[in-house]
Amino acid sequence: MTRKSFRRRPAAFRRRRLPLRGARPLVAFLLVACFGILFAGCARTVTIKGPEAQEEEFTFTEEDIAQFRELTSEEEGESTGTGLALRLDLREVESVEKPPVLDLSLVETYESIRSGPAAVGPNLYRVTNEFVNVRESPTITAPLVMRLDRGALVTLVEFINAAWAKVEYAAGKQGYIVSRYIAKLATEEKLTADKEQFKGLYFVNFGFVNVRKEPNAQSEKLGELPGQSFVRPLSMDEVWARIPFQGKEGYVAVQYLSPFLPNFLVRQEKYMLPILHYTLADDTQLPALRAHVARLRAEGFKILTLRAFYDLLLAQEQRDVRLDPKSVVLVISGITPGNARAVSEGLLADTIRATLFIETRHIGLSGITEKMLLTLIANGHDLESAGHTGDDLRSLTNAQLELELKQSRKILEDLTGKTVFAIAYPQGGVNERVMQKASEAGYLLGLSNVPERTVTRAQFLRLPSFTISFGLTADDIVKIARGT
Repeated sequence: MTRKSFRRRPAAFRRRRLPLRGARPLVAFLLVACFGILFAGCARTVTIKGPEAQEEEFTFTEEDIAQFRELTSEEEGESTGTGLALRLDLREVESVEKPPVLDLSLVETYESIRSGPAAVGPNLYRVTNEFVNVRESPTITAPLVMRLDRGALVTLVEFINAAWAKVEYAAGKQGYIVSRYIAKLATEEKLTADKEQFKGLYFVNFGFVNVRKEPNAQSEKLGELPGQSFVRPLSMDEVWARIPFQGKEGYVAVQYLSPFLPNFLVRQEKYMLPILHYTLADDTQLPALRAHVARLRAEGFKILTLRAFYDLLLAQEQRDVRLDPKSVVLVISGITPGNARAVSEGLLADTIRATLFIETRHIGLSGITEKMLLTLIANGHDLESAGHTGDDLRSLTNAQLELELKQSRKILEDLTGKTVFAIAYPQGGVNERVMQKASEAGYLLGLSNVPERTVTRAQFLRLPSFTISFGLTADDIVKIARGT
């Protein structure tokens, strides 16, 4: 009889087993029916088509058929209730699985966070409120044009007054928004220059203010300035401001004027952030790691997880907060079912918190259990993805790469209930294609093995890190952290 072959899918894809269960007579019937179908027309070879197909294959032989027939015969004999349970698993039914559906609502936010200095334009503002309404005119009763959510970028056309700004929210589309809900994006280097253009600009901080011909309250009234309107005084003293008014000059009381300055969102573009990456071969290396951390603490360094850095980046999208200059990120990979418990207990003993990168193929009832994952989180650790299979991502096709990135993130998020935002590229394998797919899969950060202390926003998907050898002394680690 001609043998019929089935091709296995690539190792990057998960396997789906379809065991036969239920009543024993049904099992026997299904087995016979399946093999009748499988071997009818055995002259054809069935393969998985497409670029993801690989050549590894296995076959059913006549001996296999005879063995399965014998097993089905035994199954029928045992159906009378001898107490012996027989479970038969067919060979895996191979198919290329589609990537899981993930929450990708933060992808645009992540892209904004990663954007470099080019994102800080001369009139670029960001929405800092939960949302802001765009209206047809600068009043709260004007028709609504659209709604912008937090983080959206707009280009300032002009400030109408201290309360309203005219903006371009899309190419060729303009509207009016409340100015206190937006902030000017600025770099530290250009912040002073950006503020300088508003120097000497005041607004009326009352419902209105009278403009008088002379600097006294009994002088002739020339008119009024409405509340929130702008004015640039020609001169000022402690009581009166001389201002241009309707082609002439007049005076207004200083107490009704306030300096105008828009909100500023200062972006930190560079971070001095050494990332120490420990790869565990076994739990005997933990004492060295603990000694390194103890010395860093003694030297005044603050040990962070990547999640703490992630929280800082999100906060910087809303206000000016800075990273402690003596911060060090601690990350650990090589977490396996054999050392997970030792890692948990060893780090807990010294109240060490780290980012643990986990290959999700190790997760399961006979591996790293859900209970262990939740215990690690309860101990303050940050759990992120090291991929699913541990394969070098550069060697995978686009379909395999997408599945690898999304599958590992999905598994971790479903079990922990936490957002997974970082990927440690297996074997340090990263290129532009891998970074693009990581971005599309909803990752903000990606860890490489380039040893640098300075991190820029443009490097967030290729974060530099120092691969730490357990042969290094505590003095060596301090020198790495200091950059000396």
